[in-house]
Amino acid sequence: MALAEVLLELALIVAAMLVTATVVIVGPRTIVSAIRDFRWRLEACVPAFAALAVVLVFRWSTQDIVQRLERRVLRNNITPYLFELDQLLFGTSPVAVIQSFQTELLTSFFVFIYIYGYAFLLIFPFIAYFALDEMDELSTLVRSFTANYAIGLVCYTLFMAFGPRNVDPLLFEGLLYDAFPQSRTLTNTINQSTNVFPSLHTSLSMTVFALAWVTREKYPLWLPVAGFLAISIAISTMYLGIHWFSDVVAGTVLALASVYVGNNYTVEELVASIRRFFENRLGPPNADGE
Repeated sequence: MALAEVLLELALIVAAMLVTATVVIVGPRTIVSAIRDFRWRLEACVPAFAALAVVLVFRWSTQDIVQRLERRVLRNNITPYLFELDQLLFGTSPVAVIQSFQTELLTSFFVFIYIYGYAFLLIFPFIAYFALDEMDELSTLVRSFTANYAIGLVCYTLFMAFGPRNVDPLLFEGLLYDAFPQSRTLTNTINQSTNVFPSLHTSLSMTVFALAWVTREKYPLWLPVAGFLAISIAISTMYLGIHWFSDVVAGTVLALASVYVGNNYTVEELVASIRRFFENRLGPPNADGE
């Protein structure tokens, strides 16, 4: 199946999920009212969206550079350590244990959750928080996503790690491609096989879950939905042989750190902090301006 067909199928299914959730959780009148006032809502979030756009563009435009750095220059392959850490903590591999429960129905569920549920989980909060009376929650969401991607990029540059399915096909099964082979076209386009530590699927999903908890009084129905999807996505990454248990734990920690950053710092404050950090590291310029 061509990439365009995969994307079209993904868009149609996720769109149906978004429309249903918007009607049930947000409400038709609320979303219509928000659309009428879209200008000031977007203007309030411009700095946050701009920062996210910069990070995403930088991440996508430097994929080849990052891959060359991690494989040819840094060469910090931590895959054996992740495998051994899981073994040390549990006496066996949690991924192998989870995969031992596989059934055709369970595999179909986790494939759907990993692809369609994940896309829905990441997009719907933008709609829900856009419909609120204030844009604080939406700005926090965007800043938290930005922190996830930025820190994730640093980790992917410093640490090269392969997932279970790429380490030992006899011990771990690559269930995603076996059950849904057309997904290979999509995942190969947007990701690298060495980008597993931490799990961004987990970190972004848990970020949404954490913010759903924060906004539970405004959207009480969203909290159980977000929680169910986030936990299911985290499990799916192991069930499908994509991530180690350590990746999932690291992704959860990254989510909490990103939510803290997004909730406590504005874009301007983050930029100022980064500038001060480099100024302290590099020192003030000398008399010649060097």
